[in-house]
Amino acid sequence: MREHRVVNTSVNSELAPRPKSIEDTGIQESLLLDLMLKHLLGGGVLTKSELVMKMGISGGIIQNLLDNAKQLAWVENRQSTPDGQMRYALSHGGDEYAKQASAKSGYRGLVPVPLAQYTDICQKQSSRKNPITLEMLQYGLQALVLPNDLLRKIGPALNSSRPVLIYGPPGTGKSYLCRNLNLTLGDNVLIPYAIAIGNEVIQVYDPQLHHKVESTTSVNALDLVQGHDPRWIECKRPLRITGGELNAEMLEVQFDSHSRTYMAPIQLKANNGILLLDDLGRQKISAKQLFNRWIIPMEERRDFLSLQSGEHFEIPFELILLFSTNLNPNDLVDDAFLRRLGYKIHFDALDEPLYRRIWFQVCEEKGLSCSEEMFQHLLIEFHQRYAKPLIPCYPRDLLGIMADQMSFMELKPEVTKALITEAWSIYFV
Repeated sequence: MREHRVVNTSVNSELAPRPKSIEDTGIQESLLLDLMLKHLLGGGVLTKSELVMKMGISGGIIQNLLDNAKQLAWVENRQSTPDGQMRYALSHGGDEYAKQASAKSGYRGLVPVPLAQYTDICQKQSSRKNPITLEMLQYGLQALVLPNDLLRKIGPALNSSRPVLIYGPPGTGKSYLCRNLNLTLGDNVLIPYAIAIGNEVIQVYDPQLHHKVESTTSVNALDLVQGHDPRWIECKRPLRITGGELNAEMLEVQFDSHSRTYMAPIQLKANNGILLLDDLGRQKISAKQLFNRWIIPMEERRDFLSLQSGEHFEIPFELILLFSTNLNPNDLVDDAFLRRLGYKIHFDALDEPLYRRIWFQVCEEKGLSCSEEMFQHLLIEFHQRYAKPLIPCYPRDLLGIMADQMSFMELKPEVTKALITEAWSIYFV
């Protein structure tokens, strides 16, 4: 059985060591001061420990920033807490300066990491550093019923740096497979909360996409040695799925004029993981426009983005890129674009043994009893009579309808000819 490749604390500490000084953060002191003042503007009165948690840097660095801010007459000491912690607040001048800083940038989170550090760590965490084997793929997808020849095509595609197109009729399990591929990677990665491009900050961490891994060891936030840089969040490898809602704006850095903050595009958020573009050909952006936008990223594994100011910068395109479609690939793009995709994997109907496995597996999951006679009745009287192929989604859908009927009619959890007939008439038009 395959072991999960979980990144441990010591590896993370070497990959992203905790900064011990302002210089170690890789961020200009002016940006750090602006961020601290914005936190004080929002929090009113804060202790050093509270600033450490809000900014993700050590108490020593925070103290240096506080000392510098007090010299500039931006921060004042306030009465200590009952346990003796000094409390800090903005002076009148500091309040004015913090409001000006907020008007320029509304970002108020952890201290960002520099772009150069992000690029380095992102490339070191590439899933391709540890190639996937057939055994690993079988273990990761053991809950799915898949033809062996399909696994032998998918595995090499995941190890390749080329994009993968999965195509075939609806219901053949294309999207379902893609949603489970992350299980084959099985390890954790570090995701930055935000990235600094000069004095601008782009938030990358998205709690709806990035699933944080809770640490089993407690680390003192004021400690300079233990644990990795808190500006990096240990997460499961991301899986970003987008379908018909995809538009051209989602591929670029987005600026919210109301909050005055930058948000990362989908490919940046999906770095070190999997990006699945489902239902290719049904997006608000055409397949041709999409491929034109990503010609360089798909071939050179680097992408070029820009800020509202017009400043351009380069980021790694370090992800497994999957396309899934029910349409004929030749109707979407020309041969030149199809060649760039590298791997084209066709999904089709199942043979009877695999369909049988799925049928009885779903029966077991739903607590239903089904005899071999009833299964043969389904195949002969319905699939063969109506020329319906053995599509992988049919067992779950049909048995789901039967389970609903049993519950409503207070019937025994047993598949019958009457229930099959009723479910078929409801499911198929």
